[in-house]
Amino acid sequence: MKRSALALAAAATAAVLLAGCSAASSSPTSKPTGKIAVVASTNVWGDVATQIGGDQVDVTSIIDDPDKDPHDYQASGQNQVAIAHAEIVIVNGGGYDDFVTQMVRSAHTSPNLLNAASISGYDQHPSGDDFNEHLWYDFPTVDKVAARIAAAYSKARPADKDAFQANEKKFEASVAELKNTEVRLRQQYAGRGAAITEPVPLYMLNAIGLVDKTPEKFSEAIENDTDVAPAILQQTLDLFSTHAVALLAYNEQTTGAQTQKVLDAAKSNDVPIVPVTETLPEGKTYLTWMRANLDNIGAALQKSGS
Repeated sequence: MKRSALALAAAATAAVLLAGCSAASSSPTSKPTGKIAVVASTNVWGDVATQIGGDQVDVTSIIDDPDKDPHDYQASGQNQVAIAHAEIVIVNGGGYDDFVTQMVRSAHTSPNLLNAASISGYDQHPSGDDFNEHLWYDFPTVDKVAARIAAAYSKARPADKDAFQANEKKFEASVAELKNTEVRLRQQYAGRGAAITEPVPLYMLNAIGLVDKTPEKFSEAIENDTDVAPAILQQTLDLFSTHAVALLAYNEQTTGAQTQKVLDAAKSNDVPIVPVTETLPEGKTYLTWMRANLDNIGAALQKSGS
């Protein structure tokens, strides 16, 4: 979903909070001998930060409720306090969580700010297209972010550099296994059609070689929380009745009458549905979550036939 509404709402909340905030220090206040205080905009990057830092870090994730739409999030006073004390802040960037960057500026501190969109190296303003900010579904970007987190930790606590690097290498090896699964699925299913409600899992679907058949104006409208034109909705529904797609990847954290029609069309035409989320489900780590996503996609493709 477009982040403008989220950014405006959260930034407005932050502004109100900051009106009474007296944080005026020019540097984070955590003690250099204690754990590294880290704030991540979402629990996705928060989990990556935890896996690399181990027991040497104290990670606070701002958006962390899998039962709520992240786009409806509003900042709190606790969030601002955490940011005011953070040595390292990890944001997704790309317009997804601009309110966190604004809160950092308003706190008048100077944490090490890591921006996944900038680290990815992708063009964030592609000509004639929207930037897909759901970067945690893109494993090459996740590898880059993990490496930068390890480097930031090592700079903050040089004595623990070896441990951070070892944790990062272990994490990278696990991500490599996920990449290998993408390759295996690509070898078998590349070229198959896929439908989406939002571009949340598109990096993963593209890596597998699936072709997004969804009318661009449909996913655009769902992202922007606007009505889909009847003709565009019908084009989307036809994908299922004509079996032009092997699966529907559905963001289960957003609901609405039009997405429900798409779900119903997929079900009535026996097109497998793969639920996806934007935040880490309860009881999952980033790695087990992504493994489950790949397993679900693989099962859906197998059901559809090779």
